[in-house]
Amino acid sequence: MNFRLAIIIIIMGLLFQACADKSETAGVAQTSISRPNIILFVADDHGTDALGAYGNKVIKTPNLDKLATEGVRFNNAYCTSASCAASRSVILTGQYGHATGSYGHVHDYHHFSTYDTIKSLPVLLEKEGYATARIGKYHLAPESVYHFEQELKANPRNTVEMAEKCKDILASEKPFFLYFCTDDPHRAASTNSGQWDAANSFGNKVEGFPGVETITYDPDEVVVPDFLPDSKESREEIAQYYQSVSRIDQGFGRLMKILQESGKAHNTIVIYISDNGIAFPGAKTTLYEPGMKLPCIIKDPFSKLKNTTSDAMISWVDLTPTILDMAKVEIEEKSFHGRSIRNLLNEKDAKGRDEIYASHTFHEITMYYPMRVVRDKNFKLIRNIAWRSEYPFASDLWAASTWQEVYINKKEYFGKRKVEDYLFRPEFELFDLEKDPDEIVNLANDSNYKEVMDAMIQKMKAFQIKTRDPWLITWDHDNSLQGTGVNL
Repeated sequence: MNFRLAIIIIIMGLLFQACADKSETAGVAQTSISRPNIILFVADDHGTDALGAYGNKVIKTPNLDKLATEGVRFNNAYCTSASCAASRSVILTGQYGHATGSYGHVHDYHHFSTYDTIKSLPVLLEKEGYATARIGKYHLAPESVYHFEQELKANPRNTVEMAEKCKDILASEKPFFLYFCTDDPHRAASTNSGQWDAANSFGNKVEGFPGVETITYDPDEVVVPDFLPDSKESREEIAQYYQSVSRIDQGFGRLMKILQESGKAHNTIVIYISDNGIAFPGAKTTLYEPGMKLPCIIKDPFSKLKNTTSDAMISWVDLTPTILDMAKVEIEEKSFHGRSIRNLLNEKDAKGRDEIYASHTFHEITMYYPMRVVRDKNFKLIRNIAWRSEYPFASDLWAASTWQEVYINKKEYFGKRKVEDYLFRPEFELFDLEKDPDEIVNLANDSNYKEVMDAMIQKMKAFQIKTRDPWLITWDHDNSLQGTGVNL
């Protein structure tokens, strides 16, 4: 080998080694981002009325109460639609259902489906290197939009069994995102299908569930929310509801124990929410406070605040951008209708969080009753777009003994609200929640509140324009978003 050739070989070798070192360094830089694990635990129809951490001294929820002592409990957390499938689409997209085609239920003949152009949270996290898994209630479509790498199987009424099935994902070498969704405390079969006044079982079984302690409640001791009638039927159903919630709590506790045993607790963010409010008339499917104001507890081991409450107004449309922010994923604000609340886990008196919006269109396909809401500090405006129609009932809420007792006996009131006012609503309902937390006194036509009313209507229209709401056309046939459909 001549001298010149040897020099060339040596130089090429050094260059190759330098490139290899650079490539290896780049690889380390790419994977050196320490991303947290994330558990999003979603109950089905669980209101703030049935949690010890939110003030209920009767119900037994020690594990969820413990979570509240370890993180931040939000007092003003809202879903955007008080219907299971529609709400879940918002949770996993960060966009209102009216903008994604997620207008109502997915299953059976309802068949609403999210546009296939939408990028959901699990898909975005998988792209960033996360292992993604779901267990329990799904209620979303199409699967290509809401794709998870793993689907874990268990009885969605037995949260202890569900927790056991999550051991492998909690031991993942990659950062993981676990979407843990119970069927509890959603209504199920009646405790006696042949008897109208029998309480709904809320998924409870006389023989109980394997690995779960059956915790029962005395109907005389339950706390009846103000919006419900204090009747024998109501109390019996609430007692069944409590039992179902206590089952959730046991499964949550088991999941947290498995997480601790995995050695991942120090690097895992845990979020507990519900998709919508308690499954009683006056709450679920309505945009009154019991239907949309929900539990939200977040434990972030990296945040400064522990055992803290926040009065900031947040919405389920904020969850996807928040989780992406927590996962250190760069996001563009315009990609989502919500915004990250991560800073609220470090700032007790965070500013600029005193306004939320809501958008409900369908529940079941026969329940077309679109409503839009703006909540600005103490004032809340509901626009009932189909106000000329009778308010529709979800099939299970109609059959509820709590409602049937009022209906069969032709009573004038359901809780504090007149039955007539519940069934037949005006186009606008304006409430001052500080003075009227039960939303009984409608101020929409009160001349003393004209300025408030006008300002709220403008906010609502601006919200609909910003989120490209097709129902904008219902304001004086405003076709600015979609055109007239007429070719001139």
